[in-house]
Amino acid sequence: MTVAPHLPGFEDEELLPGEALADEPAFWLAHLLLVPGHDVEEPEAYGVAREAYDAMTERLFAAEAPTLLLRVPFRNGHTACVVYQNFEDESDTDFLVHHPAWGRLGFLGQFGPHGSGPGLSWPELVTLAHSEGEPGAEGLRDRAQRFLLLLPALGDTDTPLEEARRTVAETLSAVGFRPDVVVDFAAQLLGEPGHQPRWFVTPDSPIPVCSSAYSPRQVPLALGITEEQARTLAEALSGR
Repeated sequence: MTVAPHLPGFEDEELLPGEALADEPAFWLAHLLLVPGHDVEEPEAYGVAREAYDAMTERLFAAEAPTLLLRVPFRNGHTACVVYQNFEDESDTDFLVHHPAWGRLGFLGQFGPHGSGPGLSWPELVTLAHSEGEPGAEGLRDRAQRFLLLLPALGDTDTPLEEARRTVAETLSAVGFRPDVVVDFAAQLLGEPGHQPRWFVTPDSPIPVCSSAYSPRQVPLALGITEEQARTLAEALSGR
């Protein structure tokens, strides 16, 4: 397996590309439910064999498991990253944004003992799923996989519920879940958006911020980048 480039803040880690896992429904079951802290007592109910699910959780969360990096390249050279990192007594899953010109990371959130989020609004999630990265950029290209990888970072009270449930169900079908489970699974994943935070732009930055006190995006994403870099990132997030 090829070693992935280092990210700022992970210089001491050997990050291994994990995009090949996206071909396995067991990965998506763990990523969409176990990462956000939901129990999965019967993976068979989602059409995933118990043996496959248990083997996947070992690959993702065992203390000795390698640090995995999954990437979603998007406009203007940006990459959304998900990093699975394990320690002796805990596991963290980080949702990040990287650009090689920054020298820092933008934080979308983290799932783990000291979790934070949300990190994406609904329009941003849809834009990133459909965005075109730079030619040759490493990472996921399939739109359904891109969407589901970043879905746990979603939190937006203005999420259009009917559209969102339809979109999530379609992407679940596309990655291999049975047609008879995707509608209920989509509803489970989305919950009730009306209880989620709001997103807005302030005079200080073109990058939207989040109303949640638990979101790293209470301040503009990648705070400290130049004004031009912030405008470029805002355009990439909005699809402009």
